[in-house]
Amino acid sequence: MENKPNLSKRISRPQTLGAAFGGLMKIFGARASDADLAQNWNHVVGAELAKLAKLSGTRKTKDKKFNITLKAMVPAMATELSYRTEEFRIKIDKYFGYDAVGKIQIKP
Repeated sequence: MENKPNLSKRISRPQTLGAAFGGLMKIFGARASDADLAQNWNHVVGAELAKLAKLSGTRKTKDKKFNITLKAMVPAMATELSYRTEEFRIKIDKYFGYDAVGKIQIKP
């Protein structure tokens, strides 16, 4: 039997609309925003890649793709990260369910 979320449970503190809709989107299995990506970064890229880089910024382009900026956790690893951008791209695209990433930039 499938676990259904308890929608009657009241949250003790106020939420922003983004947080409230983000929860609903998660219930229905849709992912639509860069905020959702940031919140689930460790889950999206996996523990190994999350140790190397954190999501520093996202910008949505006119063609509805995301330009992603990553910050190396250790500045000396920035070059290594540049070789692994395709890994990040594949995992982020898989998370969104479509070709969502336009460009990935690495900051030391």
